[in-house]
Amino acid sequence: MQTVFPAFDAAYWRARYATPGRAGWDAGRATPPLRAYFDQLAVASQPRILIPGAGRAYEAEYLHRRGFRHVVVADLAPEPLAALAGRVPDFPAENLWLADFFALDPAEKFDLIIEQTFFCAIDPSQRPAYARQCAALLRPGGKVVGLLFDTEFAGASEPPFGGSRAEYAAYFAPYFEFIHFETAYNSLTARAGRELFICLQKL
Repeated sequence: MQTVFPAFDAAYWRARYATPGRAGWDAGRATPPLRAYFDQLAVASQPRILIPGAGRAYEAEYLHRRGFRHVVVADLAPEPLAALAGRVPDFPAENLWLADFFALDPAEKFDLIIEQTFFCAIDPSQRPAYARQCAALLRPGGKVVGLLFDTEFAGASEPPFGGSRAEYAAYFAPYFEFIHFETAYNSLTARAGRELFICLQKL
């Protein structure tokens, strides 16, 4: 029988951000695998980048400080967006979206979607829809790049939720070519051996 989870809606996330100790996935900075990827992106190309379920959006901060000017962050709760605005006062306010990723208009096309602890924060039943929405929001040849937990969190009743690379591959295979889909070699120590680095290109 499929587990039925409570609604992980805006109210849930607002309460969770307001409760000390309930953001254990928050690394406090952009993680090494993503920093390494960002460092090889050409700033001159100025891709349009979406970071869904961005949380405190350290990845957006890192990209912005490197000179990327078309980074959009989306989150259900206003608190993490306000945290980014506070840390980075010149981050464009119009690129802070209080929005549901699954309700974003597919006409909003992006070159790159960054995945960092959003996939593990949604109800696992939404994972097929996540892959489908990523494909809908990307321009032809666009990419999803990021990290997925390659481990199970036994008995988890709320995020983060784990899984396996075989499970994940089934969601993305209809829409993407797998450029990288392997254990990250430069994870944070606490996550070493338990993360997949993915780079998937829209078919």
